Amino acid sequence: MLATGVDLIEIDRIARADARHGERFRLRFFTEQELAYCRGRYDRMAGRFAAKEATAKALGTGIGDVSWKDIEVICDSRGRPHLLLHNGAAALAASLGLKEWSISLSNTATHAIALVVALG
Repeated sequence: MLATGVDLIEIDRIARADARHGERFRLRFFTEQELAYCRGRYDRMAGRFAAKEATAKALGTGIGDVSWKDIEVICDSRGRPHLLLHNGAAALAASLGLKEWSISLSNTATHAIALVVALG
């Protein structure tokens, strides 16, 4: 089985949400490890937000069926992003037979995009 998801987001949308809701916004959508890596950089936060949406699409569900924090983007020592699934997202992926995940993130000055591919 092959599953894909893609999402594009305006970086300013993340900046506005953070300005309006602050820590409440950050803690709802991002794990501690993601926030530590992003260090307040909205381009990085937007990439992770897009990756979470793209992953939900690859799972064939909306984000409401899995928690935002059930989908986590971490980076290795070279900065390459990796996807970690927890709780409901991990259970759904297992039920679909999706075992291998690949993720690619990119951004311009105004937009961030994420592409997620899963194999089973």
